Amino acid sequence: MLLRAAEKLPSRIRACLRACRYLIYFTYFTCFAIVPAAAQHAAIPTVAFTCDFPGSNPSNYGLSVTINGLASYISDGKVNKDAVTDEKAGPELPFRMDFQLSAATSTRIFELAKAAHYFEGDIDSKKKNIASTGDKTLSYRDTAKANVANYNYSPLPAVQELTALFQDLSATVEFGRRLEYEYRYQKLALDEEIKRMAETKAGTWPDLATAAPILQKILDDPSVINTVRARAQRLLQHAAVEGK
Repeated sequence: MLLRAAEKLPSRIRACLRACRYLIYFTYFTCFAIVPAAAQHAAIPTVAFTCDFPGSNPSNYGLSVTINGLASYISDGKVNKDAVTDEKAGPELPFRMDFQLSAATSTRIFELAKAAHYFEGDIDSKKKNIASTGDKTLSYRDTAKANVANYNYSPLPAVQELTALFQDLSATVEFGRRLEYEYRYQKLALDEEIKRMAETKAGTWPDLATAAPILQKILDDPSVINTVRARAQRLLQHAAVEGK
């Protein structure tokens, strides 16, 4: 009955309700589900990062990393921005992925968290003339600490590096998502995607191994043009060297 009543509401109100439902869902996952179950029950040292930047893609995402390298990622990123959303179905549910970070990356994350005093106190610059780059949150928790810090821009070098690292990790995961979609639905788009990402992020991809399965699939498929397969091979080689 409630669903039938909702369908009679004006379209703008229905859109607002869908947005609220999505916000509640996303907030729940970034606050709770993004933390791996093992960390929740055993209070394993965990660093988490979230970013809310309306108008970007993704506009909301979050990453959580335990000290043993278990990572969880969630985002509202769209792999096909031209897709038409079914009004009755409402917005897509957030994308969720769990994976294992390399020892080098997870170690660096906790080194930076320590250098930033585990985000105790205020880490934001508070300057009025700094452009907004999204509302960000860094948090740390273990058996003795539970710190959360919000910021747009931080003057602390450790926070700056950690922010860039989490942003790059998000870009890596989203890159793999787009490749999966394009490989399945529009293979002709793979060339531009791989070329663009290889040129802009060459040598700086953190944990590119998260995209290795789809890159290997592309490399092994003779129906994919040779230039794309060659670029996929180079990225796989980079991921293999990074993982050593």
